Amino acid sequence: MAKKSKKPADMNSLAAAIVRQATDPDDDGDDPYEGKNPAAVELGRLGGQKGGKARAESLTAEERSAIAKKAAQARWRESGKSDTTLADE
Repeated sequence: MAKKSKKPADMNSLAAAIVRQATDPDDDGDDPYEGKNPAAVELGRLGGQKGGKARAESLTAEERSAIAKKAAQARWRESGKSDTTLADE
């Protein structure tokens, strides 16, 4: 799913943000980790890096197939179309 743009909807606000960004080279934006424990951030990042691979290695072929079918059904449901062949299996 596409993320929404962080640009202001108002043209004056957008212009002000562009000027502010162009005239203040020291401002790199907000730090997403500001106020968070650096050790906890690092642990969470490590878990995220190995999570998908570890899960894929632990799943059986049948489990992977069931997960894929469920995801396909969700995609069809979001598009407004229905596919009865996937629901029957």
